[in-house]
Amino acid sequence: MRIAFMGTPMFAVEALKALVERTTHEIVFVVTQPDKPQGRGLRLVSPPVKILANRHNIPVHQPASLKANEQMRMVFASAGLDIVVVVAYGKMIPADWLGLPRFGFVNVHASLLPEFRGASPINRAILAGKTVTGVSIMRIEEEMDAGPVYARVSTPIGEDEDASSLADRLSVLGAEKLLEVLPLIASGALTAEPQDHARATYAPPLRREEGEIDWTMSARAICTMVRGLVPWPCAYTFLDGKMLKILKARWEKAAPGEPPGTMLRQKRGVCIACADGFVIPLELQTEGKRPLSGEAFACGLRSPRAHLGGQGGVDA
Repeated sequence: MRIAFMGTPMFAVEALKALVERTTHEIVFVVTQPDKPQGRGLRLVSPPVKILANRHNIPVHQPASLKANEQMRMVFASAGLDIVVVVAYGKMIPADWLGLPRFGFVNVHASLLPEFRGASPINRAILAGKTVTGVSIMRIEEEMDAGPVYARVSTPIGEDEDASSLADRLSVLGAEKLLEVLPLIASGALTAEPQDHARATYAPPLRREEGEIDWTMSARAICTMVRGLVPWPCAYTFLDGKMLKILKARWEKAAPGEPPGTMLRQKRGVCIACADGFVIPLELQTEGKRPLSGEAFACGLRSPRAHLGGQGGVDA
């Protein structure tokens, strides 16, 4: 088949790589988001999908927007496409484009639809305490993530698995299922089944303020935040007026004997009191500095005891 691929982040790379290296389909072109400035020098950085496409000499388009973009619409309309594969592209596709390819637009979505429609399904599944998630291959229709589903594949969420490691696994599962589904779509052997819209739940984009830790929560709930909010915005608090991200942690249920948010230095790290026990950070990052293990972070503390929370948090 003649395929156009739309995707942007690392999550989309596995699917494009599988199409290029393991099938005879022709990838006519790739559409990805524009290069973005990053770092202190604001150097332009290409999306991972663009880097892979360039490696394989696939033409790349990077429109700032698809809305009212007649030039880009003509690229799709004139290419003789059989299907468009979309994986975490990150922008809405105009409704009047959906009928341009012979078999429409097919999306690899990181949830078991109709659960967690939207931009952050992996993070939201962890934050909701789900123990199982998966990937759905669906046909895109005008309403976001509401189109009929060709196939689903499920997988358990590990008790200590975070959103980054789960995304890595789901990207591989999605690529494998995509390779199974495409020839069945082309042959007419597979029919997409409508979703049960009454069961739909949603995964809106993450907001920075969702990452601030309330130390009156349970230890387990805080560690769920830590797992669910990487790589952005991360679960964070404040120490000496500076943001302190907790990137990995474990928890212990016990009578804390300390006010919530009290950080105590220990022989091999730190622990932080909360409602029903302690959060034990395994990896932390102070604003403007590199990540440190809990043990290395503890070595740099000025005091064996500090109170966290709020931008005015200071040593006790």
